[in-house]
Amino acid sequence: MTLTGNLLILVLIHNDVRLHTPMYFFLGNLACLDAGSSSVNVPRMLTDLLTEKRTISLMACRAQLFFLMFFVSSEVFLLAGMSYDRYIAICHPLHYIHVMSWEVCAQLASVVWALGFFNSLIHILCTYRLTFCGSNIIQGFFCDLPLLLQLSCTDTFINILAIFLAAVFIALPALFITFIPYIHIFQTILRIPTKERKHKAFSTCVSHLSVVFIFYGTFLFTYLHPAPSHPGIGDSLVSVIYTVINPLFNPFIYSLRNKELKGALRNTLHKLFHIGTDIRLSL
Repeated sequence: MTLTGNLLILVLIHNDVRLHTPMYFFLGNLACLDAGSSSVNVPRMLTDLLTEKRTISLMACRAQLFFLMFFVSSEVFLLAGMSYDRYIAICHPLHYIHVMSWEVCAQLASVVWALGFFNSLIHILCTYRLTFCGSNIIQGFFCDLPLLLQLSCTDTFINILAIFLAAVFIALPALFITFIPYIHIFQTILRIPTKERKHKAFSTCVSHLSVVFIFYGTFLFTYLHPAPSHPGIGDSLVSVIYTVINPLFNPFIYSLRNKELKGALRNTLHKLFHIGTDIRLSL
C-alpha cells in the first residue's frame, strides 16, 4: 500500500503537466523518500514476523540503519524546503516564479539528499568504533540507532554526542525553518479577501503541517528521549510509526485534501478507461 500510494503520486506528477510546479516537485521527492524508507525495513520486518529465525548480521544491520537514517534525515531537510516553498508561494506570489525557479528547486533537492547522506554516513562510521560482546538481542522490529547503541559493551559517549550535535545543529535548525515561516503564512492567509483562495492556501498548509507534526513528534521522541535500560513495546511502536505508518499515510494526507491531485487521478483513470475500451472494440 505504501509503495502503491507513493508511486501513484509520482506517476500523476509526471503525467499531468499542470502538476509540473515546484510544490509538486518537492512532493515527488517526498514520495521517493517515503517509498525508499519503507522499502528498507518493512520487507525484512514482515519476513521476521513470519519466521522463527529472526537474525541479522551486524553488517546487514548497519546497512539497514544507514539507508533508513539517510531517507529519514533527508525528509527532515525536505520538509523545511517545502515550508520555504509555501512561504514564497503565499507571502510573495509575484516573485514565486523567479525565486523558485527549476534551477533553485534542483539545487535545494540536491542539498537535501546530500545532507541526508552525510548525516547518515557520520553516524554509521561512529558505530564502527563499537564492540558487541554481551546480549545480541535488539528489542525492536528493525535495526535502529538507539537500540544498537544499547547492545554495545563499548563506551557510547561519542555516538551519543554525535546524535546530540546532529539534533542541535541539524534537526533543530531544520525544525525552525519548517515552522517559523508559517507565522507569516497564516498572517497572509487571514488577509486573503476571497474564501476560495483562502481555502486553497490553507488546505496545502494543513496537509504539510499534518505530515510535519506526525513525523517530528515520533522522530524526536525516538532519538531525544532518555533511553530506558529495558526498552518497552511502546518505544518500538513509536519507531514503527515514523518509519512505516508515516510513509503510508503521507500520500493519503496530500491526495485527500488536494483537488489538483484528485483531478489528475480522475484524468488518468479516464484515459486508461478509454484506452481499455478502444482495445476491446478493436478485438
